[in-house]
Amino acid sequence: MAGGWIEKLTGSLDDKRRYKRHKARVQQLPEPYRETAEAVERYLMYSGGISDGATLVRMLDDLDELFEQSATDGTPIRDVVGENPVEFVETFLANYSEAQWISKERARLTRAVDRAAAATGATGDRGDPGEVS
Repeated sequence: MAGGWIEKLTGSLDDKRRYKRHKARVQQLPEPYRETAEAVERYLMYSGGISDGATLVRMLDDLDELFEQSATDGTPIRDVVGENPVEFVETFLANYSEAQWISKERARLTRAVDRAAAATGATGDRGDPGEVS
């Protein structure tokens, strides 16, 4: 009961617990998996723009599983992230794009233009885009 109003102020306590578990899991990884996981997480935090806590911790859990399994199997770190780690992270992040800040802003922009067009009677029927007039 008390968790309800506290979570309205602080966000989900369960997400905070899951985030702490994620940090502990990363610390348990052997090198070079730990250093790589930390670097990937840092890049995700700066570039990801994830605006939903539940999605963020789900993404980090998936990342933990990937690096834990790779460490268990002895998969070389380059086989995990490839030669271009930025490309790896961008591809990984694309799986969670529904919670990115920019996705919400794109949807907001589209709705605003649709409302403006509807208010002026322009319904968006632009004819055949291949039609030459």
